[in-house]
Amino acid sequence: MAEDKPLSVVTCTAPVNIAVIKYWGKRDEELILPINSSLSVTLHQDQLKTTTTAAISRDFTEDRLWLNGKENDIGQPRLQSCLREIRRLARKRHSGNGNSGDSSSRSALSLAYKVHIASENNFPTAAGLASSAAGFACLVYALAKLYGVEGELSEVARQGSGSACRSMFGGFVQWVMGQSADGKDSIAQQVAPETHWPELRVLILVVSAEKKHVASTAGMQTSVKTSLLLKHRAEALVPERMSQMTQHIQQRDFEAFGELTMKDSNQFHATCLDTFPPIFYLNDISKQVVALVHRYNAHCGKNKVAYTFDAGPNAVLFMLDDTVDEFVEVVKRSFPPENNGGQFLKGLPVGSATPSEELLSAVVRDPTPGAIQYMLLTKPGPGPALVEDASCHLLGADGLPQSSS
Repeated sequence: MAEDKPLSVVTCTAPVNIAVIKYWGKRDEELILPINSSLSVTLHQDQLKTTTTAAISRDFTEDRLWLNGKENDIGQPRLQSCLREIRRLARKRHSGNGNSGDSSSRSALSLAYKVHIASENNFPTAAGLASSAAGFACLVYALAKLYGVEGELSEVARQGSGSACRSMFGGFVQWVMGQSADGKDSIAQQVAPETHWPELRVLILVVSAEKKHVASTAGMQTSVKTSLLLKHRAEALVPERMSQMTQHIQQRDFEAFGELTMKDSNQFHATCLDTFPPIFYLNDISKQVVALVHRYNAHCGKNKVAYTFDAGPNAVLFMLDDTVDEFVEVVKRSFPPENNGGQFLKGLPVGSATPSEELLSAVVRDPTPGAIQYMLLTKPGPGPALVEDASCHLLGADGLPQSSS
């Protein structure tokens, strides 16, 4: 019977983002309000995305959540914050409508129903690719579509994961730290759309997919308490860097963009080292990648590749499309894959290149086989999207996860 099916079901996708001006440290733990603004690049969902299906039904007896096929605790505080806020906005919207038509009464009923949520990543959750950002952005976007909530959603996503607010937009996105104690002005804004810089490419070198030793939340708390360098960074340096980075992006000035990206990454990790006890997110392979990029740029006489590292050892490298083929070959010579190729390179296609012997002798030092698990090539991409194809739903008509067989 029709009543046995979910009253309503939606599926959405949302992207990963990589910060080029880093966010590290909160002034309010509960509302997730940062001590400085940040700026990121949204990566393309053809390569990296979270897919979330949300459904409400009169037959559901409790709210439930499945992540990558396994049931998870839906009582997790940050998840509850997002769910509670979307339902509050839905009630506000419903009461503000003031009409008693079918759609309105149906909406009122749906607010009393329980919700089932299923979410999947198409990338390793522990690979240091900010899965929580894509996950919470997708959750909030899907719930908003399900409950008919419109308007500013980055503030809601922020309450799940700080960087999730930036995944609510495509292209180049700033998270304005805001000043208000209630966080209403701590929101994300698009600086430029994904179409603004079509030549820009992003090469991710996955050094380790293991879970990091110090979780970001705990690391930030310790840094805020103990690092004077972090305080100096947030107050004296980041405001100017936000303005500079915005200008570099708007002018598509890769050399300046690349240099500031690397400097900001280095300084973020310096604040981790200045934390007490110190936090080490980079490992020996990360440091070898940094050295390789600097040797390559020195040989070329300008910044053609730029690195940034989040709270983990995996490198995210920016370059223009005319640099990709040669630099990928340089990476392969420096960190030869142990499996004779295989799926060492994923994502966008890469052409063949034969670097000069002069370049190789200047740049490739002491090759380290197997140090990099794989590379993934992507580019800037759009923000969250509604999936119209019902066959993509992760939940079946019974509100339970579809079998993957």
